[in-house]
Amino acid sequence: MNAVGRLRERRAFAALAVLAAVATAHSVDAPPMSADPAAPGTRIWNFRVMLDGQPIGRHRYSVTPQGERREVRSDAAFEVRVLGFVAYRYRHQARERWQRDCLSALDANTDDDGRVSRIDAARDDAGLRITGADEPRVLPGCVLSYAYWNPAMLTQTRLLNAQTGELDTLRIERVGPGSVDVAGAAVPAVRWRVSGAHAPIELWYSPQGEWLGLDSTVAGGRRLSYRLDTKENG
Repeated sequence: MNAVGRLRERRAFAALAVLAAVATAHSVDAPPMSADPAAPGTRIWNFRVMLDGQPIGRHRYSVTPQGERREVRSDAAFEVRVLGFVAYRYRHQARERWQRDCLSALDANTDDDGRVSRIDAARDDAGLRITGADEPRVLPGCVLSYAYWNPAMLTQTRLLNAQTGELDTLRIERVGPGSVDVAGAAVPAVRWRVSGAHAPIELWYSPQGEWLGLDSTVAGGRRLSYRLDTKENG
């Protein structure tokens, strides 16, 4: 692969990382994710992640209710190989605390192929205070992240990006019915589209509103997909 080709691959992987963080896992060769015992009432989503149909990792979400509060953990790890060599590694871990449908705290760590970053957020009287970003800021009012597990996200026009600390302006719209693969079987689903700050993201939900999958096109026309393998209730 020549220098131009390597640069294009690098840009494609950088776009993949941003989408993963807002989708934003472990493959056969990627490091294992933590799997702490789930607290009672915890809901867990385990997604297999593919790039152009090839497995590159997994992404695990857990949501634990605590009265009117919720704790959300996200753990993703990707490893992309080109001609048998590791061309790109990505790891993202985040812990969020929610008060009803509003984000009250966030700790997110990202290792984007050796470039390490951290975003912290905590609510005070002024709003949600973001630190670790290029421009620390305070976001007033109720702030949501890309909480695909929460149907309230589908009514938003701005969402917090847990990797960059930026508040993305976007449009979310219902596209229509279809079907999506879940644990190897096609099931009825409703497709939604998120467009605005990044490449459009297609989200799949069951008719009851459960998150089932995700699709997006990253730089170079490559296809990033999440497909639900298992969903557990603790």
